Amino acid sequence: MKKPKFWDLAKKELITKDKKLGNIIISYPKDFLFSRSDPFYTLSRSIVGQQISVKAAQAVWDRLEFKVKKINPKNINSLHFQSLKSCGLSRQKISYLKSLSTAFINKEVNPKQWYLLSDEKVIEELITIKGIGVWTAEMYLIFNLCRPDVFPSDDLGLIKGICNCYNLDYPISKEHAIKLSKKWRPWRSVATWYFWRSLDPIPVEY
Repeated sequence: MKKPKFWDLAKKELITKDKKLGNIIISYPKDFLFSRSDPFYTLSRSIVGQQISVKAAQAVWDRLEFKVKKINPKNINSLHFQSLKSCGLSRQKISYLKSLSTAFINKEVNPKQWYLLSDEKVIEELITIKGIGVWTAEMYLIFNLCRPDVFPSDDLGLIKGICNCYNLDYPISKEHAIKLSKKWRPWRSVATWYFWRSLDPIPVEY
């Protein structure tokens, strides 16, 4: 597991720019973002993680991995609805995972091209798949492509982490969060990762 090339520079600059965020960064000296470089894995895990806590998502994901053995489009596509449901997945998330696997099997998307595209273009292509909205696409940009300046302003964990860090009443508005995020540019993915890290006993992973 390798950290992104920009990680140490980003940490250094964020610690200098923002003392409170810097305190969080200093608290986790050995932790870092890493990519599994597997587009289907990241997107599947992001779908499982939609609108539930990191801990709950991990539990569902562990059961899914145990049942499927290897997470890939063919295995997810061939798994029966009841088997997926028994992992703790909702009807909606099962339909999203099936749509995702079909899109990969039928080559409706071209993941090999995504690393060449801008953040906006990747989001544009990803949200054509049923069940993938902007948040899931942003998780892909952060956790698979390791893009340095993504700010998922709809993420409740991120908002909570910001409020805890600056002693703000939770929740602050999306607009307020975006305004605060300007000082973390061009490393907003790194800032986001550390706000998440401050909330959970295990690092967020997709």
